[in-house]
Amino acid sequence: MADLNLVALYTCPWPGQGFYFDQEVNSSADTQGIKFRSYNSATATFAEELGMIPVQIEAAELSQALATGVASAFISSGSTGYDRQVWEHLSHYYKVNAWLPRNYVMVNTQVWDGLDADVQAGIQKAADETSASCAAKSAELSDFYFQELESNGMTVQDAGPEFLAELEAIGAQMTADWLETAGADGQAILDAYNAN
Repeated sequence: MADLNLVALYTCPWPGQGFYFDQEVNSSADTQGIKFRSYNSATATFAEELGMIPVQIEAAELSQALATGVASAFISSGSTGYDRQVWEHLSHYYKVNAWLPRNYVMVNTQVWDGLDADVQAGIQKAADETSASCAAKSAELSDFYFQELESNGMTVQDAGPEFLAELEAIGAQMTADWLETAGADGQAILDAYNAN
């Protein structure tokens, strides 16, 4: 952040991402030929590696795509399924925490450095409290969304070991591909992440 002239005050996690399907899925043997909503190269890669057909669909078009059969699977948090009432078209949600998005709240370094120490301490205290509150609310909402999906007839469960192993292998390959272009800076980021 310092290289970008920024000071991070706090982050707020979103619920983890999982897979929605209109059928039971235990491995990629069950995903062959499924039309999968993709919205970037990473989601398209997941789809292709699992034998699915990536279909580019914007978030605003998701409900219509599910209703018309343009797509019958996608990856997102429980929030999306709840907001879009996907139980009208889909039957299963698999928790995989494929990624854990975060919002970051930052301030310009010169502005931060221009504040009195007492003001900085007060802002940081508020940021720390907000971060903790935000993390707790995200966990609470995640549980709420899963309960709502289940109460509307969906099966919500952790991905099985075979499917999870396939996802981890895809993730490892995507990481290796990224490191080829990211180089030493990317490796340093990955090492710092793994150290935590």
